[in-house]
Amino acid sequence: MEAEWIDQLQWPAMAATLLAAWLVGSRHAALRNWGFWTFLGSNALWIAWGLHDHAFALVGLQVGLAALNIRGARKAREAESHPEADG
Repeated sequence: MEAEWIDQLQWPAMAATLLAAWLVGSRHAALRNWGFWTFLGSNALWIAWGLHDHAFALVGLQVGLAALNIRGARKAREAESHPEADG
């Protein structure tokens, strides 16, 4: 039996999460900013997959992580516009 396309969503979600973690670890504010946006994309993918799979704890986790990633994106944007504070 062929899996539905949404069942395969966990793989790009996982890849986006790993890429985001790599980017957030950068010393460069612009790359950290991209990392938080990539995390937000992975949060959306995990939420879509979790809702389909009835993994509601995962959905709740991703909503919480999305809030933290929005905060991180704001701080990364501030650091990018004020590079003297970057460190």
